[in-house]
Order: sequence, then structure tokens, then C-alpha cells
Amino acid sequence: MIRVLLVDDQPLLRSGFRALLDLEDDIEVVAEAGDGMEGLALATEHLPDVALIDIQMPLVDGIEATRRIAADPALAGVHVVILTNYGLDEHVFNALRAGAAGFLVKDVVPDDFLHAVRVAARGDALLAPSITRMLINRYLTRPISTGTGMGLEELTNREREAVALVAQGLSNDQIADRMVISPMTAKTHINRAMAKLRARDRAQLVVLAYESGLVAPGGS
Repeated sequence: MIRVLLVDDQPLLRSGFRALLDLEDDIEVVAEAGDGMEGLALATEHLPDVALIDIQMPLVDGIEATRRIAADPALAGVHVVILTNYGLDEHVFNALRAGAAGFLVKDVVPDDFLHAVRVAARGDALLAPSITRMLINRYLTRPISTGTGMGLEELTNREREAVALVAQGLSNDQIADRMVISPMTAKTHINRAMAKLRARDRAQLVVLAYESGLVAPGGS
């Protein structure tokens, strides 16, 4: 059973999301919150698999709530999905940097919404290759400084190669083709890299790859 926490300051939206989720046999809404502070308390109390968090809320916004969840070892199993009205913007990028697994626009169609909850619960990032490329082009082409002490030296050459391909927006199948390995082996390289870099998910791996200097914006 996938346990979900809803955090949004608009009761009507929360009730709409809950109505969809309650129809699914494999999903249970364990709690609802109307602001980020309450959401953090309920996340600690219920330890949901997925926290759907609005990006703009009173008291504690979605970015700060994501940052606190990502920083708390007790909440390591909570996968944050940011809810936004505006699509990919600077707020969403900051939430991904803070540790969100991905984002959903609030007018998402029901089937895509439910699919996203299941994907996040599995620990996968809600970043399609096209979204990854948009993220790179829009927010990671600004000047950055090469990061140090981020654990890059712990990566094997194959893990570095896999991370670089993730950061280019390639899927596991495409990475497997490029590296001439099986998709399962590609996934293994990526998972090991995430563990070594302490990245919560694929979304954060993309951000780390660029901010560390492992991959240069515009590079191939």
C-alpha cells in the first residue's frame, strides 16, 4: 500500500486529489495539511511513502519543507513531489535542488497524476528526459563553480559515465545502448552513484552532476 500525505493550503484542491487517490486500491491518504509546518509534523508522524506538497504555502513553503524532509534521516523514505500552478520555473528548480523527486502541474490529468504517485513511491524521479533537458537549458546554463568534496572521487569510471548520461537527459535504455550494457546494469550504476553522492533520486543526481562540474552545461 502506497501511503500519501497531501500538503496544500487550498482545501478544494486537496479534496479533489484525495477523491482520486481514494479510488485506488493500492493508495492510501494517511493525512492532509493546510500549510508546510503542519505538513512537516504529519510527515514525521505518519512517515508516508509520498508527500505531495504545494510549492507556495503559508508558514513554511514547499521548498523549505522539501529541504527539511531531505535533511532528516528519519524521513529518508519520504519522496516529495512538488505541486505547482506554473510548470517548470525557478521555484520548481529550487525544490529539485532541495531534494524533491519531481513535480506535477496542478491541472495534470488524473491518469498522469496517479502514475506519478506510483513512480515516486518506487523511488524513481518524475523527470522525463525532455524535462531534464529543459531543466538544463533553463537553469543550469548559468555560471557555476566546480564543486569539491561531493564524493565524485568515489565513483568508478562507469558510474561517472552513467551519471553524465543521466544529466544529458537520457533514459536508462538509452544509457544502456550508449554504454553497451544491459538496462539493469545501467540502473545499477546509477543507483550506486546516487548512494555514493547521497542523492535522494535521479532529479537530485542531475543537479549534482552539473553543480559539481562533472558535466558542463551544453556539453555532450
